[in-house]
Amino acid sequence: MTCPGPSSNAPPLCFEVRGVTRVFGTGTAAVRALRGVDLDLPSGEMVVILGASGSGKSSFLNILGGLDTPTSGEVRFRGQDIAHADQRRLTDYRRRHVGFVFQFYNLMASLTARENVALVTEIAEAPLRPEEALAMVGLEERLDHFPAQMSGGEQQRVAIARAVAKQPSVLLCDEPTGALDSVTGVRVLEALQTVNDNLGATTLLITHNAGIAAMADRVVVFSDGKVSKVEQNRVKRRPGEISW
Repeated sequence: MTCPGPSSNAPPLCFEVRGVTRVFGTGTAAVRALRGVDLDLPSGEMVVILGASGSGKSSFLNILGGLDTPTSGEVRFRGQDIAHADQRRLTDYRRRHVGFVFQFYNLMASLTARENVALVTEIAEAPLRPEEALAMVGLEERLDHFPAQMSGGEQQRVAIARAVAKQPSVLLCDEPTGALDSVTGVRVLEALQTVNDNLGATTLLITHNAGIAAMADRVVVFSDGKVSKVEQNRVKRRPGEISW
């Protein structure tokens, strides 16, 4: 489906996606993960991406993040082509513009929260101090704790702080609450909302949990490798108002 073009009063587009396909394998073993995706995503929005397992959500997120390239189609980030970029350009794009948050935290067990975040700030152009990033997600009292000394929700918030410490333009989150209970998950969503509010990063959040869609500016539903529906929330709920 093709989204209507932005109006003159609309924010500039962060991503423009046209006719994107992604095929894994060849011949009879080929898997068509994406089957012609068209989508415009304005800058600064909180976008929730819904869909069943195998609907193409993660494949789409990987392409936006420069971790993969489409089999065909066009992807533009702020007007720049990333669909046909070489690996050097994609590495630079990821380093300068993209923060990633995954379901599993991938923290270094031998490093404190502060040190885990500092790993990113050492390679970023204009990073936040680790202390600033951790304070943004409510962990200013846990700077010198190791992952084993923190709960799952706290570890996920360290992972968010690590992702945002380089002040990315885009924050991509793949099931960040998938391994958490609802109370802990709300704390993680509050951290993501704070980052979106304070840094203005375009934030895409993949989830199986339809209730989380209430906190989004825009909800994108994937089905069978395509965008089946795009909705905008006139009234957004705060994470504390969401239950699942």
